[in-house]
Amino acid sequence: MRILVTGGAGYIGSHAVKLFLSRGHDVCVLDSLVYGHRAAVPSDRLIVLDLEETHRLDQLLLEKRIEAVVHFAAFCYVGESVHDPAKYYQNNLVNTLNFMECLRRHGIGRFVFSSTCATYGVPEKVPITEDTPQNPINPYGQTKLAMERALSDYARAYDWGYAALRYFNASGASHDGSIGEDHEPETHLIPLAIYAAMGKRPHLEVFGTDYPTPDGTCVRDYIHVEDLAEAHLLALENLKPGQEMKYNLGTGRGNSVREVIQAVEEVSGKKVPVKEGPRRAGDPPALVASSDKVQKELGWRPKYTDIKAIVQSAWNWHSKRPKGYGDR
Repeated sequence: MRILVTGGAGYIGSHAVKLFLSRGHDVCVLDSLVYGHRAAVPSDRLIVLDLEETHRLDQLLLEKRIEAVVHFAAFCYVGESVHDPAKYYQNNLVNTLNFMECLRRHGIGRFVFSSTCATYGVPEKVPITEDTPQNPINPYGQTKLAMERALSDYARAYDWGYAALRYFNASGASHDGSIGEDHEPETHLIPLAIYAAMGKRPHLEVFGTDYPTPDGTCVRDYIHVEDLAEAHLLALENLKPGQEMKYNLGTGRGNSVREVIQAVEEVSGKKVPVKEGPRRAGDPPALVASSDKVQKELGWRPKYTDIKAIVQSAWNWHSKRPKGYGDR
């Protein structure tokens, strides 16, 4: 297929691009480089463009004869979305709707959407299934849920085939160490713990040690970025006109903050200095996915199910590239 990957120079997008190319697809990468990295994707595939530039999008879709879209382009910092919701509604919702209209003008109706477990808010029980009520507690989650609903309406009215893939905690790096995670600012636990072990940070802050979990710290479902990429490709290859796919992507296993710290220490051979603090508002005790539906319907299986293996891939990347891509 001729695939357009928006946000393709970002963390998850770049791993998807790498996989798609390895499977013989013709990939065009679109990224504004606000958060993405030139070095994360082949230079001959990258077009630097913002979704606001609809006139350039029209030209691109014509020139590249795009057949399908995988849409990663979005702002995704939960805390920032609370303090600056306008930024999130404009980019994640308004710009994406305008982009979808461009696609509709060109008869492109195969769309894989990067959604999130944040659409569920604070679930009443885990593991979380796709039938769990979606009640986001922040603007980031609200914008993603709004797009899921818009896509559902497009599928019914315009015969679009779409997949909404609700990630849990994306983690790890490419198995060959060529690409990995490089955010500014970094908010994810595994790289922050690695930075603390490497001495790039004075300590790792642990928010809350009195949760109703086995060791008192939050439990999350860590899903390897290459497993996420594989799910996107499976969804893309199986989509049919008018079809709606909604899947959770996780391992079905939860790991606590303390377990992640232990894994980093075992993999690196270094101590992770820790500073314990109070809970953060809005942090649920546990978020763990049920991915039974996608496994049954698409045959997807996560290859990385052990937290130590996930951390090992991340450590390989960060120890090799302590300054990340080095372009900030």
